[in-house]
Amino acid sequence: MDSELEEDVESSWTVLSWLASCVMVFGGAVPYIPQYQEIQRTGNTEGFSTRVCLVLLIANILRIFFWIGKQFELTLLLQSVVMILTMLAMLHLCCAIQSTNRVSTKQHRITDLDLRYFWSWSAFEDYLLFCFGFTLLCAFVTLLFLDWAVFVETLGSLALMSEAMLGLPQLLQNYTNRSTRGMSIKMVLLWTAGDIFKTTYFVINESPMQFWLCGAIQILIDVFILLQDPMPLKQVKKNKSVTKHHRDWTSTSWNLEKEKQKMM
Repeated sequence: MDSELEEDVESSWTVLSWLASCVMVFGGAVPYIPQYQEIQRTGNTEGFSTRVCLVLLIANILRIFFWIGKQFELTLLLQSVVMILTMLAMLHLCCAIQSTNRVSTKQHRITDLDLRYFWSWSAFEDYLLFCFGFTLLCAFVTLLFLDWAVFVETLGSLALMSEAMLGLPQLLQNYTNRSTRGMSIKMVLLWTAGDIFKTTYFVINESPMQFWLCGAIQILIDVFILLQDPMPLKQVKKNKSVTKHHRDWTSTSWNLEKEKQKMM
């Protein structure tokens, strides 16, 4: 009987572990679905910072090479692959929308080597070329120093600290624009939920320290971005106003009814 119970518990934990792994692999891409839909619906990319894509592409490419040097959970490697594909999809959409809305015929290409337009190129192919070049550079350096433990740990720290800065471009863009218009609040809420989940996952699975430290920093930045958006606060004030108005109206109606009864 005890052995059967132990088997059931072990089976349940296996299923839960498998589900948690699936959430980790694909969960990071989910927050970008509402933002993708928002850009498609409005035909405007101004509210979304493509620097977020830059940060995540660099972080996840570095994380893949960190995995080669220090093989942690396969789940986290697959998560990086999914995230890279997601960011490329976001960049492809942004390039398509910007190409449609562009007034000037002048295009900015990566081959111009103009730092003023870094990561503001006109063609999606330029972003692919940058990613390919960065990957080749990382591969070359990793092959040279793969046996050096300090290099591998530094690579992991760079990867995770880059990812920790994920929300920073969005935070700065909102501050510069003095507005969160065009930014999907659903995306940021999903960022926050996902970061809380994955940080818990890292702690429970005893992942390298860089992972849970990265998660904690991401949660803080998510909270700052949420504080930039006045909509939730306005909604609370609106709800309070509606409640107060309803209370006043009910009180007035009750007083009128009372006066009417006295007159009768």
